[in-house]
Amino acid sequence: MNSIAINIEVIKKRIEKACLKVGRSGDEVKLLLATKTVPAEIIKQALIFENNLIGENKIQELSQKHTLLKNESVEFHFIGHLQTNKIKEVLKYANCIQSIDRIELVQKLNNRLQFEGRSMDVLIQVNTSYEESKFGVSPEKALSFAKEVSQYDTLKVKGLMTIGLFNSEKEKTRKCFKLLSNIRNEIAELALRNVDMMELSMGMSNDLEIAIEEGATIVRVGTAIFGSRIYPDSYYWDEQKDIK
Repeated sequence: MNSIAINIEVIKKRIEKACLKVGRSGDEVKLLLATKTVPAEIIKQALIFENNLIGENKIQELSQKHTLLKNESVEFHFIGHLQTNKIKEVLKYANCIQSIDRIELVQKLNNRLQFEGRSMDVLIQVNTSYEESKFGVSPEKALSFAKEVSQYDTLKVKGLMTIGLFNSEKEKTRKCFKLLSNIRNEIAELALRNVDMMELSMGMSNDLEIAIEEGATIVRVGTAIFGSRIYPDSYYWDEQKDIK
């Protein structure tokens, strides 16, 4: 086995152990490969599942890797901040957009999807850490935002996403995940049209166990599989850096 495959096996065992701790099945949690800056030839070494999930933060990388991996069994999720002038491009390549966070984006996505005659799976991003460096709907506005999004038939809301707090004190990070889980439950009780609160995308290399304990169904793992990049994970999720 190559080192990446070994790393994935380690992550799978971590997922299974975390699930066992809280009485969940390992099958309830999907592993999304966070592949920002990772070359396509390296990603191929990690494609060992029947349905591989890949998450990209940048449209340019998404388009390049979609082309290079088109013959592989891959589902692409866009997990970065989506600028409205990139909507047409992201719709060419993404199977799901995990970063829906403002009504302007919703309206323009809806217009383009209506033009193309199709729908798109999305997750609502919630800024559970209340950090200015991160995008997402504020927790207090998540319910009203979900109600607004539900009015657009082209958008199929499958759940929520959060980045969480990068902090060595795990319980502070846990608060973010617990908050997202509570918001998911509150939205689910509304039984909104076009809204199916099945997915909670939260948790990464350093905190996936806590996320799973709080209900994560998708964990986004990059460093623990592909190795450290030039900058730590927190750098790549400081989304304000992406604004030009």
